Amino acid sequence: MNIFFSVNIKLQFLILVTATLVMACSSSPNEFTIENEYLGRKMRIADGKLSTVEINNKISGNKIAIHSDKEFKLRISDGTHTEGTDVELTSDNFSFVAVLKEKDNSLAFSLENKEHGLTVEVHYELDPEDFYTRKYLKIKTDKDVTIERVDVEIVALNDISQPYQIKQIAAQGPAQWRPGLGQPLYTTKSATFWGIEFPAAYNYVEGKQGFCGYQWGREVKAGETYTTYKSVMGVADEATFIQDAFFDYIDRIRIRPLRLQVQYNSWFDFWSGVDKEKFGASVAKVNQKLVKERGVPPLSAYVIDDGWQDVEADWSDKAWKVNQKFESDFAASTSHVQAANSNLGLWMSPGCLFGAQPAAKRYKEQGFETIGNWMSMAGPKYMQLLEDRILELTRNGVTYFKLDGLFGHLNIREFELNGQNYGIPYMPQLVTEGLSPSDSLLNDPKFDELKTYYLVAGTERLMQLFEKQHKVNPDVYVVISNGAYLSPWWLMYIDAVWMINAGDAAGGSNRTQELVYRDGVYYDTWQKEKTQYPIHSVFNHEPKKVKTGESPEKFAEYLWMNLSRGTGFIELYIKTQQLSESDWDVLAEGLKWAHKAFPYFKRAKMHGGNPKKEEVYGYTAWNETGGYISLHNPSGEMKTYTIELNKSFGLSSKELSYIVSSPLKNADELTGKTYGYGDALEISLEPGEVKILDMKPINSN
Repeated sequence: MNIFFSVNIKLQFLILVTATLVMACSSSPNEFTIENEYLGRKMRIADGKLSTVEINNKISGNKIAIHSDKEFKLRISDGTHTEGTDVELTSDNFSFVAVLKEKDNSLAFSLENKEHGLTVEVHYELDPEDFYTRKYLKIKTDKDVTIERVDVEIVALNDISQPYQIKQIAAQGPAQWRPGLGQPLYTTKSATFWGIEFPAAYNYVEGKQGFCGYQWGREVKAGETYTTYKSVMGVADEATFIQDAFFDYIDRIRIRPLRLQVQYNSWFDFWSGVDKEKFGASVAKVNQKLVKERGVPPLSAYVIDDGWQDVEADWSDKAWKVNQKFESDFAASTSHVQAANSNLGLWMSPGCLFGAQPAAKRYKEQGFETIGNWMSMAGPKYMQLLEDRILELTRNGVTYFKLDGLFGHLNIREFELNGQNYGIPYMPQLVTEGLSPSDSLLNDPKFDELKTYYLVAGTERLMQLFEKQHKVNPDVYVVISNGAYLSPWWLMYIDAVWMINAGDAAGGSNRTQELVYRDGVYYDTWQKEKTQYPIHSVFNHEPKKVKTGESPEKFAEYLWMNLSRGTGFIELYIKTQQLSESDWDVLAEGLKWAHKAFPYFKRAKMHGGNPKKEEVYGYTAWNETGGYISLHNPSGEMKTYTIELNKSFGLSSKELSYIVSSPLKNADELTGKTYGYGDALEISLEPGEVKILDMKPINSN
């Protein structure tokens, strides 16, 4: 648990103790409660129907009445392709059969619907030390049935809210990719969060009811049982800080701990012209200048980007074969990175986009599952070849994978419209015949259900791959880039997600404009659109340094502003042979600062105004040992900006005082001053100026 949340709990309970979970009759023989020290959930059987009647948020002291008698919802049919056969069933359409108890920390109820031949087991789980509880369904059918959508959770609360409300599943259009999948629901007063532990779920609010579920569209055969993904409900001390509690939960369940991944990428150095000699020279240069001469910790990986794949080869027996610029096993490149006390990373495109598109064309001729110009992320034949190859590379020592191009890229996305031949739900009633998989007509929301079925199927197949890869190497680092979407539940399978809707090179004729471009996307994504995804696990295509000649001061301001965003994934896009000694000096000091500041990154967030409106803005992150504040004035005039140091800004302790220092040389008016909780900092910024304030508790080492 994050220390901020943990401290809050300790203040209320004095000490964390092992919770005793209760599955017992409460005030009525028909009421059942599962609870621990942090929360409780009360279920009731009344008139043969199951429903949740109360959530007890013990951290905030709120007992929350649930106003609905519906516990879940199913939409079933004879198939997504058959009109007029779909039926919606809620728990109200099922009769109680029995109470099932499997173990001390779980409770389950068996329900049945005889008319449709369905039996549903509703399972609840709560571990002793968790501030969140889970729920899932086991659905058994007596006859073949298609489950089009399942809402594992229906919750009726007066304060239920949907922070992220955009649903833009566009096939065409630059930076128009906001599927809205895998986003949680919050309550604005009772301090709870809700969702499904599945990246492609769609959780939404209608009226005062929250629905947590996902489209699936697959058939369950007679006699089979389908187990749903789990829903989750968690609690916090205050509704104002429910996002902090939700991110604490995400931090607990992610497949690998958050770590600082600093690496070199060959793309801006050589584009697709990279070869083993060029790559080896850059590895040696970066290691010499940063690690040996300037004391930066060894980089996590050196990455060969687009350019190593042999798209002229036959990939029908083995995907992603290596071209003549490298050995088939990357022997020389592996030797180079090992000499730098590091590891090898590779760029790949799961959908065969960008430099791999010629391979997709050949795959199409060979009868593999292509959609249009690219591969299907749910195609059994191709995805098995992709999985085999990625697992082989992982076993052979590749420790980082940049997976670039899943469901499309910045400007175009492709969707499977006719996947019936390999089990993808299809909907001919939408009259998609004649449409291309990326047709602009698919931007119409009337196709959203069909497009989502493909996203769900592709996501599930990728999840299977990532789980196997983790077993091969529990320390692998995986980034999903173009065509991904920002669901925090992706972190149950990979390490970072592309920030979406941004180019790989920040536009602008100077550093201020470059910062405004990238930080403007940050502002739109997190402040305006309210995306519930932790900034610390985003891939943002920076920092870049592709020419020399700018002053060390200007490069330093750009670099520190970039690093202060708080992402634990730092990939260097540099022209290694063109950097001056002063460029290396600045880069080295910036990376050392990132290593020092990394413990704060778990709480990184944006503050201030809109960069694109030339308003002062910045980033800040804190833990119990201190924090930092960054500020940028993108305007052409001097501005004054005021910060109040309080819990809303990120501080956890009211007792500590902090002394200010700065890695830059432009904050003399604040350096050495001390501030405490509740104090205000007033900062003046010149046009285009960046300031970085390190906040260290007084009397700390």
